[in-house]
Amino acid sequence: MKIHEYQAKEILRRYGVKTPRGRVTADASEARAICEEFGGRCVVKAQIHAGGRGKGGGVKLAKSPEEAEQLAGEILGMQLITPQTGPEGQKVQKVLIEEALDIATELYLGVILDRQSGLPLIMASVAGGMDIEEVAAENPEAILRQPFDPFLGLLPFQARRVAAGLGLKGKTARQAATLISALARAYVDTDCSLAEINPLLITGAGDVLALDAKIGFDDNALFRHPDIVAMRDLAEENPLEVEASEFGLNYIKLDGNIACMVNGAGLAMATMDIIKLFGGDPANFLDVGGSASQEAVKNAFRILVSDPSVKAVLINIFGGIARTDRIARGVVGALTELGDVNIPVIVRLEGTNVEEGRRVLRDADFDFIVADHMTDAAEKAVAAAGGQG
Repeated sequence: MKIHEYQAKEILRRYGVKTPRGRVTADASEARAICEEFGGRCVVKAQIHAGGRGKGGGVKLAKSPEEAEQLAGEILGMQLITPQTGPEGQKVQKVLIEEALDIATELYLGVILDRQSGLPLIMASVAGGMDIEEVAAENPEAILRQPFDPFLGLLPFQARRVAAGLGLKGKTARQAATLISALARAYVDTDCSLAEINPLLITGAGDVLALDAKIGFDDNALFRHPDIVAMRDLAEENPLEVEASEFGLNYIKLDGNIACMVNGAGLAMATMDIIKLFGGDPANFLDVGGSASQEAVKNAFRILVSDPSVKAVLINIFGGIARTDRIARGVVGALTELGDVNIPVIVRLEGTNVEEGRRVLRDADFDFIVADHMTDAAEKAVAAAGGQG
């Protein structure tokens, strides 16, 4: 789950991280009043669940309250396109108005899970305000890495080591070490998948603040954090993904035209890979789970065919815990309810009750394209969707 910048800063402030003064609004005239409150100079920042907002024109410096109102009016309602939104962009419904500060240095600071060591990892770089992915690819030596034990927390000497590695000294280094420790605590306590400050600001006076903040959470741990769940902004999420989550389905919208219904994340990834291998493009990732009910399958199929970009549906099921006949009945039930489904449906079934599952498909009032194995299924799906995507 993702949250907005202003919400991420609210969480970080609970842990003692300093941030610029700021307030969020959806009204341009209120933006003017907030800017006046902050001394007449402010930054107007679009609030969407994507990075690269500045490059897309979603972050502007206002030199007067009147300019703040003008800029807020321009940004609110715009379809902001960044490298992380895709070509369709994301509509801006809120802006964050923050005080303008004296920027001397911009650094990068983040915490992620290092899957190789199985530990949280502090990442820091003097190349702040830039895309850290580009820095990692072009100059990996510019990134400092400090793993830490989540049970012990980031130890003081580790925080000081990171601060020193960023070239900070004296008061600034002490403030930075305190902030780094606070970010690490926030990451562990709130079950983050990512906690990032980019840029980490050093002012002319040597003070350290989080100029921007991005936090993502592990969905599997959200039951422990009802306060964070309350921050979810459904308007920022794909409507099909929101609907799928209501039925306990793991669904992610992609840019292709071949919809995939699979049981098990590994099989789902393999299915998408083999579609690409044969020149097609998957329209989604959809894992109905190892013990999918007939009702869940029915809802999954309905969500898949409601995507207007879908030209074919590939159902690839290997029944271990999941019974293939239950999957087949769910799909047939969805087709019966939907009525007029005019796109080809390719089905490959293997595993528990497979003969019964195939019989259900044969007896249905729909002309399924039955595949014998994964390669056959992928070839038929790509052909049914019109060849290469």
